[in-house]
Amino acid sequence: MDKTSESLPEHDAYVRQELQRLRASIDNLDAALVHLLAERFKCTQEVGRLKAEYQLPPADPAREAAQIRRLRALAEESKLDPVFAERFLNFIIAEVVRHHEIIANNRAAARDN
Repeated sequence: MDKTSESLPEHDAYVRQELQRLRASIDNLDAALVHLLAERFKCTQEVGRLKAEYQLPPADPAREAAQIRRLRALAEESKLDPVFAERFLNFIIAEVVRHHEIIANNRAAARDN
C-alpha cells in the first residue's frame, strides 16, 4: 500500500476503493499502450527494412512533420496537451529513425561483404 492510501482515515473506504479502481484502469491503459507501441514498432521495423533494401534515407522529415501536425490536432480534439503529444511523438520518431539507421547500416555492411 502506498503512503497516500496509508494516510487516509480508516473509515474512508470509499476513497481507497476509488483509488484502487482508478489505478486498475491506469494499469490496464498502460498495458494497452505498451502493446500498441510494440505493434507500431513492428510496422516501423518493416518500413526500415524496405527503406534499407531500396537505399532510401532512414528519416523522412516531410512525413514526420505531417505526423506531428496530425497528432497535435488529434491531441487538441481529445483535450490532451498538444505540446506533450508532440514531445511524445518526437521521442518515438527519434527511436524509429535510430532503428532505421541500424537496419540500413546492417544492410550496407551485408552488401559490402
